[in-house]
Amino acid sequence: MKTLPFTVDFLEETASKYPTPFYIYDEKGIRENMEKVKKAFSWNKGFREYFAVKAEPNPSIIEIMKKQGCGTDCSSYTELLLSHAMGFSGDEVMFSSNDTPPSEFKYADDIGATINLDDFTHIKILEDTIGHIPEKISLRFNPGGTYSLSNGIMDNPGDSKYGLTKEQLIEGYKILKQKGAKTLGLHAFLVSNTLTNDYYPELSKTLFELVVELKKVHDIEISFINLSGGVGIAYKEEDVPNDILAIGEGVHRVYDEILVPSGLGDISIYTEMGRFMTGPYGYLVTRAINEKHIYKEYIGVDACAVNLMRPAIYGAYHHITVAGKEKSPRDHVYDVVGSLCENNDKFAIDRPLPKVDRGDLLVIHDAGAHGFAMGYNYNGKLKSAELLMKEDGNVELIRRAETPEDYFATLDVSDIYKKMFQ
Repeated sequence: MKTLPFTVDFLEETASKYPTPFYIYDEKGIRENMEKVKKAFSWNKGFREYFAVKAEPNPSIIEIMKKQGCGTDCSSYTELLLSHAMGFSGDEVMFSSNDTPPSEFKYADDIGATINLDDFTHIKILEDTIGHIPEKISLRFNPGGTYSLSNGIMDNPGDSKYGLTKEQLIEGYKILKQKGAKTLGLHAFLVSNTLTNDYYPELSKTLFELVVELKKVHDIEISFINLSGGVGIAYKEEDVPNDILAIGEGVHRVYDEILVPSGLGDISIYTEMGRFMTGPYGYLVTRAINEKHIYKEYIGVDACAVNLMRPAIYGAYHHITVAGKEKSPRDHVYDVVGSLCENNDKFAIDRPLPKVDRGDLLVIHDAGAHGFAMGYNYNGKLKSAELLMKEDGNVELIRRAETPEDYFATLDVSDIYKKMFQ
């Protein structure tokens, strides 16, 4: 059963200061989770988690990660800019992008970020752009085909736009070495949101065996292996959460079986998790404002897909708690919807819930990653505030809600703007 780290009275008090909808994050949960990750990989002296900024690009959340020793995984100029402004630099920043504008390579090099190239042709583009090849650099691997674990096919890397083939990878490393690269890394991201403790160990086996081959056959020595993300979270009540300690031990076992006997026991392990780091510790709080009784029963809330688009675009499941009615029977079936002019603007379809009354607060779980970050402004809807529940129970506003002024601020129509806000 999914529970909340706060009461309905706490939420109502918070909503009296910060109108719904709003996101609220649990600082204590995030910190404790990061401690587990560090413990899980403490056996590897070079381990570092590079928090995926794309998952939750709020400086207050990233600062929590920074204090826990994390770096940042950036995918764009803006994310690099944010990371650098917050004091991350050099080895603390991993730049893993694709279809990359040359100017972003330039800025990543300027701040000393480790550049993880997604395409073979980017080697020349990078050199032409910055005038050299960095001494520390990484390549992203795509093995092609399908990727399977014991419980079946997980994904289809062969259909993915990311990464280099094995042949390109080998040739790429040779070129990089010739052009002055001294510290080479290997990166791979093959499966998203896995709910199995086997993914990282199986991915590690694939990459470790490749690294041994690179060394023995091609005289290419890899210094760090980036397992990227893909470790998922239990969105549904019946899902069994991943055990990060078991995952870390699984990677450790494969490391000792493959790398250590080959004299490669000093390779650093990196991860780039976002969803696993903050996903379960963020909640979208929204209020029921309408009900509709036609061919189905509908509850309309004051949030919409602008605030959390995963259910609309992926059909993703997010658990919903009706605050204050946690122990009430779920004997009503609703579609929980927003107000966008799109029929997929639904947070839940045919969802058993307690009877929902106008004014009830609904809490949408597991929205702490790829939630607010994916927001947009369709229908002129405005992004919500973000709040942080501190470890002492106090609430801090870490991003104010957007206003109509924000929405129109980028338009060069000053006369119209003045008429709206005079």
